[in-house]
Amino acid sequence: MRGTTRPLKLAIGTTAAAVALGIAAAGPTAAAPELAVSNADLAQRWAPIHYQDVDQTGTNALGGRSDYIAAYDFDGDLNARNNWDNTGSYSLAATAYYSVQETATHWFVTYMFFHPRDWSDSIFDTEHENDGEGVMVAVQKNGSTYGVLRGAVTVAHTNFYSYTPSGSTWGAGAETIDGTLQLATNPHDGLTHPVTAQEAKGHGLKARPGYDIVGDGVIYYPAGRAEVPEHPDDRNVAYRLVDVQASGGLWAQRANTQLFASAGTFAGDGSGSCGDGGISCTTNSANAPWGWDDGDDLPGRGALATDPAGLAANYFRIPEPLDRTYVNNPY
Repeated sequence: MRGTTRPLKLAIGTTAAAVALGIAAAGPTAAAPELAVSNADLAQRWAPIHYQDVDQTGTNALGGRSDYIAAYDFDGDLNARNNWDNTGSYSLAATAYYSVQETATHWFVTYMFFHPRDWSDSIFDTEHENDGEGVMVAVQKNGSTYGVLRGAVTVAHTNFYSYTPSGSTWGAGAETIDGTLQLATNPHDGLTHPVTAQEAKGHGLKARPGYDIVGDGVIYYPAGRAEVPEHPDDRNVAYRLVDVQASGGLWAQRANTQLFASAGTFAGDGSGSCGDGGISCTTNSANAPWGWDDGDDLPGRGALATDPAGLAANYFRIPEPLDRTYVNNPY
């Protein structure tokens, strides 16, 4: 049955993030002493409820599997050049990646959703191996454990989109506000979370309903475990969070030439059926967070993840104090 909680499906992995028991309310505009919170708990608290549109058309869709989110090492190795080929042979357990940057006044949490294929069923589009797109959420410290959500910037291919939740003090800066960041209750913890969505095939990411499920689709909920969708219209799938900065993790592997073709760019080739569903297969065409770039905006490549305070100061009009000196920035 759609939209209901059901017994646990196949789950792979757990996270140490505890679930918050209260909702942070808007507080004073200046920073206040906050209760100690781990990066894992903060990332879990603001992790998106994520709508993934699914298309089953064409052989490269693999019956919808090519639109499921997954770990970048879902196939048990760090060779990014076999991910396209292995998509149909391994379980695609729901995984997302996060990093946390902190200043005296704000937290910035960046999330990446990974797909082994960016695919097409049209001769007017290209395909490529691997796909990493995501969202950065900005949270003002206000004396509560988890602060108050002020804004978000999403990644849709080579463009960024800005959003603020209802009641936010933030307005448009150098970039326009592209819409309202909707919030919804996560049935796994009872708290409100931002709601994001990705299109099928190309996997551009916006705040819902900038993209949305059209027909079949999977709704992913942050719940500390990695479930595998039971079918392409599974509306309750738990996903786990993995720290980009974990020992041996994605950032630690940044010089691994099997995983990355160049700084911040996943390796990808044209093997297998890549290109059969579109006009061609491009190589080395997906980026990790430190490679994301909106080329016609002022902040440079990777700034959404590596200098989110600077990017937020450019994109938004922020009335409260914004300290841009990081007390934690692992990049």
